[in-house]
Amino acid sequence: MAEITAETVAAHGLSEEEYARVLQALGREPNLVELGIFSVMWSEHCSYKSSRIHLKKLPTEAPWVICGPGENAGVIDIGDGPDGTRLAAIFKMESHNHPSYIEPYQGAATGVGGILRDVFTMGARPVANLNALRFGRPDHPKMKHLVQGVVAGIGGYGNCVGVPTVGGETNFHPAYDGNILVNAMTVGVADQDKIFYSAATGIGNPIVYVGSKTGRDGIHGATMASADFGEDSEAKRPTVQVGDPFTEKLLIEACLELMATDAIVAIQDMGAAGLTSSSVEMATNGKAGIILDMDKVPCREEGMTPYEMMLSESQERMLMVLKPGKEAMAEAIFKKWELDFAVIGEVTDTGHMVLTFKGETVCNIPLGPLAEDAPLYDRPAMSLADYKVWAGVKPLGNVPASSDLGADLVKLIGCPDLASRRWIYEQYDSQVGGDTLQKSGGDAAVVRLHGTHKALAMSTDCTPRYCYADPYEGGKQAVAETYRNISAVGATPLAITNCLNFANPQRPEIMAQIVEALRGMGDACRALDYPIVSGNVSLYNESKATGGGSAILPTPAIGGVGLMENHEAMAKIAFKAEGEAIFVIGHSNGHLGQSLWLREIHGQEAGAPPPVDLAAERAHGEFVRKLIAEGKVSAVHDVSDGGLLVALAEMAMASGIGCKLEEIGDHFTAFGEDQGRYIVTSAVADTIQAAGIPMTRIGTTGGTAVSGPGFAIEIAQLREANEAFFRDWMEG
Repeated sequence: MAEITAETVAAHGLSEEEYARVLQALGREPNLVELGIFSVMWSEHCSYKSSRIHLKKLPTEAPWVICGPGENAGVIDIGDGPDGTRLAAIFKMESHNHPSYIEPYQGAATGVGGILRDVFTMGARPVANLNALRFGRPDHPKMKHLVQGVVAGIGGYGNCVGVPTVGGETNFHPAYDGNILVNAMTVGVADQDKIFYSAATGIGNPIVYVGSKTGRDGIHGATMASADFGEDSEAKRPTVQVGDPFTEKLLIEACLELMATDAIVAIQDMGAAGLTSSSVEMATNGKAGIILDMDKVPCREEGMTPYEMMLSESQERMLMVLKPGKEAMAEAIFKKWELDFAVIGEVTDTGHMVLTFKGETVCNIPLGPLAEDAPLYDRPAMSLADYKVWAGVKPLGNVPASSDLGADLVKLIGCPDLASRRWIYEQYDSQVGGDTLQKSGGDAAVVRLHGTHKALAMSTDCTPRYCYADPYEGGKQAVAETYRNISAVGATPLAITNCLNFANPQRPEIMAQIVEALRGMGDACRALDYPIVSGNVSLYNESKATGGGSAILPTPAIGGVGLMENHEAMAKIAFKAEGEAIFVIGHSNGHLGQSLWLREIHGQEAGAPPPVDLAAERAHGEFVRKLIAEGKVSAVHDVSDGGLLVALAEMAMASGIGCKLEEIGDHFTAFGEDQGRYIVTSAVADTIQAAGIPMTRIGTTGGTAVSGPGFAIEIAQLREANEAFFRDWMEG
């Protein structure tokens, strides 16, 4: 076996200090298999060594939380099902950023496959996929190829596996030129008495490998995801996994069929770091040991070594611990679904991971140092005040007045961040399963709970430009935005998952972004009674390849899930009829700092982001949900990017009905991005009691234009501007 040199250690992403810890843990030099296993388990992607200390400060509990962070996905109580059983929603969000930049189709596709497995591993049938995508400048020479590949990969995998893709978000900014972000979220539903966990227990219980065979694709994928990009990113293609959605569909059905029996003790997806992380996590969670016979691992390539088998990230694979005597029954199920099935080891009481190959022990590692005692760093971070000095965001100063609100609206509604995403979502099957009630284009996607009047509402949100200017306020706002979107359809927000995308944590300014964004998220979750039940951290998202080191904007993407007791009361953004009163709920103070109007009309990213009043967010959300439940409002839309006029234009385009605004004010109130606001319309305006909630009537629905004092823009003109960006870009 190869000699371990300093160069070998460095190539595995371990520092000198970390290698010294390996020597201490083993009491000897590791062999190459053992070094590879330490390398992936101690990678940022698997160990969260730079973020764990801060993640522990987040609120994760509530009476409706069944399982918080630590398992494959988070689990919440969503009440009774159609036959009296108690149901749970199981969901998580994860990143596949680096693979998607290198090989966009397979990177995005396998990101979808991985997050699906995290959810059905726990016994849930996936009911919805969402995604949060960040790309660089549209005129960047590589960006069109990346967008086309990522969207095709998401659609190709999700459509084939039969899970609807119902929502998400797509942003563009030069900070993502050299490192795009592809975050995928899956929501599933399970019976509460049929939830499966990953703790391997029962000394002597068989460990079973199921799914696809192991190949050489994806080796060192977790290590690659824990380093920034250099000039050689294209050479990393072999570290990108290759997915097969048809096999994934078979795997879902086979696993759910076996889960209906009493055979499974524990189950774990083979995700990042493949067979290594799945076996280590199962044994660690069960406070047990594990022995695997590598000769029994199903391989699709000749001459694979234990090193390759343990580090491969081949897709569509699972690891299980079965009850003794259940092997034959389980094998029959997987063979019926034309999937591999092999007993490859057993649970032990040694507290060690032991691997054998061709009659020899090729690995013997104590599990404690691999998982629970992995390195944990409290990395230096700037104070928030020092960070703002470093960030160099210019003060807002005197904002030039708008000479034509209508012209500004047309330009805004057609900019890349607000343009119609029709080109994207038409590539996704959003209706498979027959339970999608609302998809991309509304505030939140809504999926009916089959056989009931209930529905789940879900949304992904983050405003990275806010997070860069003030990570604390940006963290608060990302959480509050999902709360607002879910409230706007009439659902009660229950819990969130997250995907925390940042650059190099060894830079104090980046660590400040992480610390402050998490502090803001935590404060928002506590104030809104909206805990975090699962998530993912993706660091080192920067690229030297773009020259000078390019870090992404801090992007703590939030995925929120809420519950609607009666989906027939669901609200939509489209104006419903002419002659209805239009109200704004919340204060419109005209905050233009970090607004899209400032950036798109004047080319400035200046000023502080809008502050988030969490008490107001909660009060306004509760009030809107009450109005929806009582049937007093006919259309609802939250106010976010672009401000009031953009939100009104979106409502008009969704319905074909215009609006006549008596009061919109100047560019400050028309395009300011003050938080905590909703637009509602009502045919029974006199019956709405604001009860201390700021509420202003600004106009009436009707006509074929969005009009106000001094401007009138036809809906047809708005639609043309809104549709043009993707159409012209992709056809050009």
